[in-house]
Amino acid sequence: MIQVLFVCLGNICRSPMAEAIFREKVKQAGLEEKIAVDSAGTGNWHVGKPPHEGTLDILREKGIDEADLIARQVEKQDLEAYDYVIAMDAENMGVLHRLKGYGKSGEVARLLDYVNDANEEDVPDPYFTGNFDYVYELIEQGCEQLLADIRKQNQI
Repeated sequence: MIQVLFVCLGNICRSPMAEAIFREKVKQAGLEEKIAVDSAGTGNWHVGKPPHEGTLDILREKGIDEADLIARQVEKQDLEAYDYVIAMDAENMGVLHRLKGYGKSGEVARLLDYVNDANEEDVPDPYFTGNFDYVYELIEQGCEQLLADIRKQNQI
């Protein structure tokens, strides 16, 4: 099974939104038996809490299942267990690279690295900007391209 982990700062806005969107895309593609999806945060402030209300609102508005999204902190073993560790921004990438060290690990990349014509490199944090609609658009594009890339790389 291909394991995908989305990572942001607190695991209450961007990464759970990406988890839910990507999980929906995997389901629509009929690949639930081949691809598993999770999310985590680099910080521990929100561990055990549900996503931010702004994330929940937009997922519900778009008809995307938000069940089972509970914040947790990324751990070193995640970098070994997951095939794709997808950060929302450069700051998260830096933390992941420090945590990774020199051991075996899956691919670590930013979500928008998968979007060829992206206007942004980082997915902005709506916890600070309040713009959950724009973040949804960026994440949706990134998830679409990430899934296409995973399908191509793994011939599924």
